[in-house]
Amino acid sequence: MTLDRSWRKSTHSGGNGETDCVEVSLAQDALVRDSKNVGDELKFSGTAWRALVSWVAQ
Repeated sequence: MTLDRSWRKSTHSGGNGETDCVEVSLAQDALVRDSKNVGDELKFSGTAWRALVSWVAQ
């Protein structure tokens, strides 16, 4: 788990820190976690993250 990264929630979830949802931290890679369970994260390379976002947006 990386503690020094910035995490953000989707504005569709309220994004106000009071609701539970998926959070993402983007740096050279992308980490995705459940805001209720911050110990477990999915890690994507930058290329894989862009491909996933592109596929979801279709």
